[in-house]
Amino acid sequence: MRRLRACLGAAAAVGLAAAGATALVAGSASGATSALSNRWYAAAPYLMPLDNDPPDPAAIMDATGLKAFQLAFVLAPNGGGCSPTWGGTAAVSSDTAVQSIVNTIRAKGGDVSVSIGGYGGTKLGQVCSDAAATAAAYQQVITKYGLHAIDFDLEEPEYENTAAIKNEIGAAKILQQNNPGLYVSVTTAGTADGTGWFGKQMLLEAKSQGFTPNNFSIMPFDGGFNGAASQTGALTNFNQILQSTFGWDQATAYAHEGFSGMNGRSDTGEFFTQTDFQTVLDYATSHNMDRFTFWSLNRDRQCTPADNGGRTSGTCSSVAQSSWDFAKYSVKFAGATPPSSTPTPTPTPTPPSTGCKPAWSSTAVYTVGNEVSYNNHNWKAKWWTQNETPVASDWGVWQDEGAC
Repeated sequence: MRRLRACLGAAAAVGLAAAGATALVAGSASGATSALSNRWYAAAPYLMPLDNDPPDPAAIMDATGLKAFQLAFVLAPNGGGCSPTWGGTAAVSSDTAVQSIVNTIRAKGGDVSVSIGGYGGTKLGQVCSDAAATAAAYQQVITKYGLHAIDFDLEEPEYENTAAIKNEIGAAKILQQNNPGLYVSVTTAGTADGTGWFGKQMLLEAKSQGFTPNNFSIMPFDGGFNGAASQTGALTNFNQILQSTFGWDQATAYAHEGFSGMNGRSDTGEFFTQTDFQTVLDYATSHNMDRFTFWSLNRDRQCTPADNGGRTSGTCSSVAQSSWDFAKYSVKFAGATPPSSTPTPTPTPTPPSTGCKPAWSSTAVYTVGNEVSYNNHNWKAKWWTQNETPVASDWGVWQDEGAC
């Protein structure tokens, strides 16, 4: 889901030793490097390299031992056309800014994957004529950066478009065939049941095309989740969906399953602390899941005291933490040991007590940003509305801002 990122910026489970036995050997003047193990690409947290106050990846690597980064997001141009851009605005073909970041990471022995899609924006699958044209656009990204891994983040609103999803899945299959050893993940929305109707349709499209990525990952946040237990429950349910869709047994389904979380306060006011991440990490490793990642490194740092617990930010987590606390769980999933440091207390944050906004009225007209109170909670309008009762919903007009 990851609404915040849109508005603030545009295979089997294997042991670590064997996780990267097959690797793409890409040649590119842009600085291709030897592939890391697949386990590192599976552990790569998301990083927006051009938006949301990008942190220094070299500093993160030094502090945590992290080696892989999931750079986000490649989209179609805002003005139209079937060519890759960063965030809809910066053409991949002429990019030097992201390339410089990639070079910095590789110079320190790391590597990157690139994520296409995300929440909001126009995706290439929506505008390219067919799967082949979509794949050709993504191949430009692979060639430009000498990639060994790519992530298809298929969610709102694209995954409601049957033709677009057919193009994306078809493109993923073509790239997998044309780039031997390419690590391919497919990320989609999570629900308490595992994933919703559109996520299930995406899986059926993959089945119909005979496409099997390294993993299908869900994002169990922004959907009424509350801590790790709700997330592991969703992962268990998603495993059953994978079994029933593809005819896999439980172990095979887990070997093709991934988790993509959100650190700290989510877009809808849920909280996921370091303790929650450890619980989900234990679940993922004990079930031999293929992927463990999170959104995002831009948020993996302390907010100012006034902000902790009170808002969701694209540049900090709104929970008590030291910088890069959450990245260390990715390092652990990859099979490495983060440098030792003094533990940071991780109490579950309590949002500050705030006064109630003016009461919601069924006859009033509200526009984006208007705030009201209803049922002892404050709510903020995401767009124009009238006579829509404030309730917590992924797709609703009202954003819950907490108790008042």
